[in-house]
Amino acid sequence: MLYRLLADLVFLAHLAFVLFVVLGGIAVWWRPKLAWLHVPAFAWGALIEFTGWICPLTPLENRWRLRGGLEGYEGGFIDHYLLPLVYPPGLT
Repeated sequence: MLYRLLADLVFLAHLAFVLFVVLGGIAVWWRPKLAWLHVPAFAWGALIEFTGWICPLTPLENRWRLRGGLEGYEGGFIDHYLLPLVYPPGLT
């Protein structure tokens, strides 16, 4: 039970980070002091995405899912959770 909760917390943190990387520019426009958080977050997100690296949160989530008796997943966070929202199965 604890490992499932930890995996879910990592998922939520990962999702919040991805949303901040993508939409943080709007937050910076509204609150310019957030730039010191958004610029490194954006740089990290771009580095992970353009180099094909796996974010360290993905293996951590998978490890805790497996220890909690759930299935892990292959590939990255965006591939597993976000791409199916944009491109649902069966959509051509």
